[in-house]
Amino acid sequence: MQFSEKRNVTRWIIIFISFIIITLILWNTYTFFQIFKNEERLKMEVWASSLNTINKADLENDDVSLPLKIVDLNRTIPIVLTDQNGKIMGMRNISDEIVNDSIKSKAFFKNFKNENPPITIEYLPGELQYIYYGNSSLLNNLKYYPIALFLILFLFGLLIFNFYRASRMATQNKLWAGMAKETAHQIGTPLSSLLGWIEIMKADDVDETTVTEIEKDIVRLQTIADRFSKIGSEPVLEEKDLISETEQSYDYLKSRFSKQIDFSFKAPDYPIMVSINPILHSWTIENLMKNAIDAMKGRGKLAIEITEDAKFVKIKVKDSGKGIPKNQFKRIFEPGFTTKKRGWGLGLSLTKRIVEEYHNGKIKVFSSENMKGTCMLISLRKL
Repeated sequence: MQFSEKRNVTRWIIIFISFIIITLILWNTYTFFQIFKNEERLKMEVWASSLNTINKADLENDDVSLPLKIVDLNRTIPIVLTDQNGKIMGMRNISDEIVNDSIKSKAFFKNFKNENPPITIEYLPGELQYIYYGNSSLLNNLKYYPIALFLILFLFGLLIFNFYRASRMATQNKLWAGMAKETAHQIGTPLSSLLGWIEIMKADDVDETTVTEIEKDIVRLQTIADRFSKIGSEPVLEEKDLISETEQSYDYLKSRFSKQIDFSFKAPDYPIMVSINPILHSWTIENLMKNAIDAMKGRGKLAIEITEDAKFVKIKVKDSGKGIPKNQFKRIFEPGFTTKKRGWGLGLSLTKRIVEEYHNGKIKVFSSENMKGTCMLISLRKL
């Protein structure tokens, strides 16, 4: 049996044992509840008998000190005494607010009389009285004990689940970070070779335009390798002009995509300084632009607009694609979520991490309409 299978079996055994323990505790609680309930019934029968003895006694000749003591000792069990016609004759261990208000007394008694079967006493020959009683505070507390137990177990289970989930995510993050760094390392080897070939092409007088374009793509590959090498590490933030940094990424992708896409870039004509990592910021803009282009299937309008207010600078990336359903506005940032036939659903997840964890900003779906397009919004704090 593999380690993962053994771990799953162990987990199910623990869950099963926990279920058995909970069942035993609940059964034990129910048993205690019934025992206490029966004991309170016996106490009330003794109390009713003592009251009946006092009613029938000759107070001048009979000693009723013991029945009086028994009646007086009940200070926890609420009682309502009625005649045989249901008229309330007295209340005990019930708040004065109810006792002194006839309307409230009737409303209270309507529900109270269903708590336990009444005890009947014969006050005079042919004249009956009924003693209705409720549960004591101890019994009521015991009745809610299983609910409190369930809540504690639920919170404990939630804590374990969150701990397990956090541990699993931390392990996955380490794995992805390791894979990313290894990818960056592997890309570095052929890049070094390509740089050598560029020098040979220059020496052989290859067309300068061709060499320049190849150089741009090699620099691009170096940037990508640098991005992957930064995953899992704390990036160095620099004071940069957000407009200039965003426009560089915009221009690079604009020159490499179909002419059937109508690109536009709108921003103030002065610099806006923010604290960012330029390489990771360019990755953010490119991810959003590529997602927008995919949503339009290579044809439509893509606009980037930068605005600012007193504290924040905002980047909007708008497309004229198929849109995003409202119930998926948050899900699109989850790792592994994708609507494409290809892809691992990591692009927007990485983008959210770069914006919110590394740059202390916010990213969200600003607006989206079916078959009309989507607008993504990034907010970063200004310096």
